[in-house]
Amino acid sequence: MYNATKPTLDDLPTSKQLLRSTSIAFIATMAILIAIVLPSEYAIVPTGIGRALGLTEMGEIKTQLAEEASADAALDAEKVATKGNAGSAMPAQVQSGTPVANDSAWRDEMRVVIKPGQGAEVKSSMKVGEQAEFDWVSEGGVVNFDTHGDGDGQSVSYKKGRAAPAGDGVIQAAFSGNHTGSGETVVTPMSR
Repeated sequence: MYNATKPTLDDLPTSKQLLRSTSIAFIATMAILIAIVLPSEYAIVPTGIGRALGLTEMGEIKTQLAEEASADAALDAEKVATKGNAGSAMPAQVQSGTPVANDSAWRDEMRVVIKPGQGAEVKSSMKVGEQAEFDWVSEGGVVNFDTHGDGDGQSVSYKKGRAAPAGDGVIQAAFSGNHTGSGETVVTPMSR
């Protein structure tokens, strides 16, 4: 069962050597934590090394995504609490768009202004198979966006993006319900 001989006491490390090795491991761990982990995971830069290595941006993105996820969870909880009142989760400034008749197509343009770190939704109530063309432009920065739909217990994600200055496309409703595009400081003409 034993393939090696038992080491002698002279072969074992001394207490001083163990303490030295443990101290070196602790110092290396703290250096990695301060220089790499804190900037890349939490956007905390105590030394500036994380910023020089480009790790701080990763941490800022992760922090922003975590905040957006918690805001989405709160919004979902609010939607469940107010189910049946479809327009209540929409910000007031978004609801004030002015539709303009253009032949048989509906067209609407609105300006939504929000602060960094906040979000807004532009909803279109659509029946299954209907299409909505959209385009949006962010003025003064880039945005993260999530084009999705929900209704009658169903949900679908059409497209997500990060750090985009503009976007456009066509949403074809996979089911009847609310279909949404979101962003920051966005001018969004939509037609259907």
